[in-house]
Amino acid sequence: MADETVGVVGAGIVGLATAREIALSRPGTVVVVLDKEQEVAAHQSGHNSGVVHAGIYYPPGSLKADLCVRGVALLREYCQERRLPYREIGKLVVAVRADELDRMEHLYTRARGNHVPDLRRVGREEIRELEPHAGGLAALHSPRTAITDYPAIARELAKDIEASGGRVRLGFPVTSVRARASGVEVGSGARRLRVDRLVLCAGLQSDAVARLAGDGREPRIVPFRGEYMLLKPDRAHLVNGLVYPVPDPRYPFLGVHFTPRVNGTVEVGPNAVLALAREGYRRTRISPRDLLGLAGYPGTWRMAARHWRTGVKEYRGSLSAAAFMKDAAHYVPGVGVHDVVRGGAGVRAQALDRDGTLVDDFRIHRHGRITAVRNAPSPAATASLAIARHIAAAVYEGS
Repeated sequence: MADETVGVVGAGIVGLATAREIALSRPGTVVVVLDKEQEVAAHQSGHNSGVVHAGIYYPPGSLKADLCVRGVALLREYCQERRLPYREIGKLVVAVRADELDRMEHLYTRARGNHVPDLRRVGREEIRELEPHAGGLAALHSPRTAITDYPAIARELAKDIEASGGRVRLGFPVTSVRARASGVEVGSGARRLRVDRLVLCAGLQSDAVARLAGDGREPRIVPFRGEYMLLKPDRAHLVNGLVYPVPDPRYPFLGVHFTPRVNGTVEVGPNAVLALAREGYRRTRISPRDLLGLAGYPGTWRMAARHWRTGVKEYRGSLSAAAFMKDAAHYVPGVGVHDVVRGGAGVRAQALDRDGTLVDDFRIHRHGRITAVRNAPSPAATASLAIARHIAAAVYEGS
């Protein structure tokens, strides 16, 4: 007989890692992962860039920074043990304008505070040695930044769960969550499942599922679609590693960059445009329900008032490949619209507070037997194994 049954809603990489961590750290506990899709990693975990971030961007002492740095080591070890792709191809964070140099220096100080390994400043000549086709005045070089295959990792985590005696139940859309004296009852239509504890890792649906469980209405999820171009195969040689811009600290998005993938392709992007559906991977996908939810939330309008100029610029790049590639050409001069084809897209679950603030760190709410992960932004995939330990500790805090 199991000591306890723990349910986890969401078969993305954070939900699967959390279920695995609970199974490993609490012998005798049976974990059950529930997801509405027919495969694991169907949304954010299966549509991200595949980058293993080294911890350059995050404020020292923040949960993001701590979990990212710890998560990299755990993920590298896991990939090595399971013979999953993990390639340290390095990253250049490139300043292309003089007014970006101070921001780059601040980023360097921040990254040093996070103990990013082997990070160093490089000048124009060394940029060319590392990336012969790149432009820029100066850059930060992070040689340990890596790429991997997150859907493959998610599938391996699911195998671990089942090997521990747990289950991954796909095709189980959660429609009700009710706390009972003896545990938590999770419903999917007419189906019912009783668990002793429940963890919500629902990504794009995290606020909706949390409300089913009686959690507060905020933060709300705003979906941002990130669209990619792909370098044509005969142009993929133009970059050796990751080439990124110096980020604007006012926004949680990193801007258009060049990302080699483990399959040999090179992505250019993403942009960040407001999606018209939570799972709006195509521009033509519109959900009236999701739109009404966005329109009825005061935070949406306050965010729009602050960032409308950036929004217009991002939509221009979405509609025009030439405009999209104009930004990319700052970092790899000479690359233009004729060197790329349209690639895929992902949708980011961006949490938003009522005052219009884009939530930038992890948020986890716990009430009784239910623990809700309300925001797990990038670098959630990188940090997934460390996040799992953090969530598992929160689930049992005070028990």
